[in-house]
Amino acid sequence: MSAILSADDLNDFISPGVACIKPVETLAPSADNSNPYEVTTEDKVQASNPAPASISLTDCLACSGCVTSAEAVLVSLQSHTEVLNTLDSYPPLDVRRRLGDLQNGLTNGALSQSSTPQDAKIFVASVSPQVRASLAATYGISERKAGFMIEQFLSGSQGLRIGGQHNGGFSYVVDTNQMREACLVLGAEEVAESLASKSKPQPILTSACPGWICYAEKTHPHILPHLSALKSPQAMSGTLLKSVLSKTLNIHPSQIWHLAIMPCFDKKLEASREELTDRWWRSADQDPANSNTSPVRDVDCVITSRELLTLASVRGVQLSSLPLKPLSRSDRTPFPDSSISEFLFPISSQHKATQLSLPSNPAVETAAGTSGGYLYHILATEQAKHPGSTISVQRGRNADVIEYSLLPASTPPSLSTKPIMKCARYYGFRNIQNLVRKLKPARQSKLPGAARRTATANGIGAGGSEYAYVEVMACPGGCTNGGGQIKVEDVVDTLPVTRGEAVTVVNGTATPQGQKEWLRRVDEAYFSADSDEDHDEGENGYNNHENGDVPMTNGHADPSSKHSPTVINNINVTRVQDLLAHWPAIVQVPLQTLAYTSYRYVDSDVGKASKAKVKTLNDTERIAQIAGLSGGGW
Repeated sequence: MSAILSADDLNDFISPGVACIKPVETLAPSADNSNPYEVTTEDKVQASNPAPASISLTDCLACSGCVTSAEAVLVSLQSHTEVLNTLDSYPPLDVRRRLGDLQNGLTNGALSQSSTPQDAKIFVASVSPQVRASLAATYGISERKAGFMIEQFLSGSQGLRIGGQHNGGFSYVVDTNQMREACLVLGAEEVAESLASKSKPQPILTSACPGWICYAEKTHPHILPHLSALKSPQAMSGTLLKSVLSKTLNIHPSQIWHLAIMPCFDKKLEASREELTDRWWRSADQDPANSNTSPVRDVDCVITSRELLTLASVRGVQLSSLPLKPLSRSDRTPFPDSSISEFLFPISSQHKATQLSLPSNPAVETAAGTSGGYLYHILATEQAKHPGSTISVQRGRNADVIEYSLLPASTPPSLSTKPIMKCARYYGFRNIQNLVRKLKPARQSKLPGAARRTATANGIGAGGSEYAYVEVMACPGGCTNGGGQIKVEDVVDTLPVTRGEAVTVVNGTATPQGQKEWLRRVDEAYFSADSDEDHDEGENGYNNHENGDVPMTNGHADPSSKHSPTVINNINVTRVQDLLAHWPAIVQVPLQTLAYTSYRYVDSDVGKASKAKVKTLNDTERIAQIAGLSGGGW
C-alpha cells in the first residue's frame, strides 16, 4: 500500500463501474440522469466530463470500493508545503513567557493578552528512528547523528528559522522511540492479560502499521477482534504532546501544531483518523465554551523522509552543513513538566546507565527487526518470567515470514517440545494475505468430513491461531523499507557516499542488487543508535538544566531513581510505568482513553447493486452481473 501512495508511481486508475461514495454537493448538476461520479470505460466517455469530486483523507479511509492513488490529496493536505505555510501563517507561542505568567498567577484573560495571541501556536515534531536511519545512510553518519541533524534543521538557528515570515521553527523535537517503549510495555501487558483471561481471540495482531489496518478494516472484518487496541508510537506521541502541553500551559489543543516525520505515506492516513483527535480524550467539561468545535488532530501533518529533503531544499538549507550535535541549552525551550521532559528527552549517559545489565547485542537487534520490535519485546517479557527458557527462530516460506517459539528450560529443545509461547512475523501484503486466510473462520458445509475440518479450524493447530502474537507490517523488509524512505536513485548523483559498485544504478534506477545493498545500509544505520561514540553529549544534553530552569509541575524527580529499575530487552520498564501513571494524573484522563484506540469495519455500497435490487437476484444472476461488469462473457 505504501508503494501505491508514492508520487513516483502515481496511478489514478479506478475500476470501471465503480462510483465514488463521496459526491460533492457544490458541483453543477449533470445534464443527464447518469451518475457523474461513475468511472466508465473509454468508449463511453462523454465529450463534456463533470468536475472531479474532492475527496479528503478521511473520505479515503471510509471508502471500500475505490482503488485509486490518493497521492494528490495526500500531498495537498499533508506535505512540505503545508509545513512552510503553517510556519508562515502563525506566530510562535513564547513558552518561556507563558510559563512565567503562569507562575506569577495571571488570570486567563491576562494570559491571553500578555503572552498568548489567539493565532499563536507551539510547533512540535516527532521523528521516527527509520527516518533517521534513512538520512544516516544518505549522509554516511550514524542514526543518532542523523537525529541531531534533523533537530538542528527543525529547531536550530541554521535550519527552518533562517526564513519565513516569522522565522519560525519547532519548539520540541521528540524521538518516537520514547513512546515506542510505552507501546512495547503496554503491548506485553495486553498479550499477558489476553493469555491469562482469554479476553481476546488469538493471535493478537500488531496495529501500528496503518496500511495493514486500512486493508483489514475494508476487506477482512473478521480480523478486527484480533487487532491490538494500542495506539502506534506516532499516535501516542501526538496524544501525549497535545494533552500535556494544553493542560500545563492552559491553552487549547488547536494552538499546538504537531508534525510527524515518518517512513511511509500510510502514516498520513493514520493521522487523519477520527479516533485520533482530541474529541476522544478531551471531555466537554474541560472546554465547555468550545464543545461544539471541530476535533483537533493529535498529529496535524505527516511528511516522509524524502519530503524532509524537499522541505530543506525549498527553505534553502543544506542538511549536510548543519552541526551534528544537540542544540545548546540556551537554544532549547523548557518543557512545562519535568518528569515528562526527563522521559521524552533523556540525558543519554544517564539513560544508558540504567541499561548496563543488558548491553547492546547485534543478534538481539536483528531478531527485534526494524519495525519497533513489538514481537521480540513480548517474547523477552515472557522469557523473563521463565528463567532458563530459550527463544527458537524458524524461517518461513520467505525472509519476511519468521516463527518464534519460547521453549521451556526443563525440556531439551526438540521438535516435540511444547513451547510456552509461539509468535510470528509477517511482512509484506503477499504474506499478510496468507495470514488472513489462515485466520478466516471456517465456513459451515454439509459435505462429508466438514465437521472434522471445522473442528480442526477452530482448534489450537488451525491456521494462525497457534500464535499468541503476530507482528504484521505492510512493507516487505519492515519499516526501514517504507514507501516514503529516501531511495538510492534520489541521492546517487549528488551524494558521493552512496556511490560504489555495491549500490548499482543503471539509467536512473537501482538494480535489484543495488536496492538490496541500499536497504542493508539503512538497516545498518538503524541498528547504530546504541554505538558508544554517539553518547557523549557533554553539557548539551536536553535535561542538563540548572535548578529552576524547568518548572517542577508536580515536584516529581527522575522516575528511574524512585525504584530499583526492571530492565527487559534494554527497556527500563519501571521508568515507563512511572510515566504511564504520571501522564493520566496530569491531564486527568484515564490511561485507557489516552493510550488505546478502536477500529471499525468500513463498508459501502460502492460498485454494489442497491439492496432492493440484490434481493431480486438469485446467485446465478448475481454472478453473471459481476462477470459482465468485469468484461467477462456468459
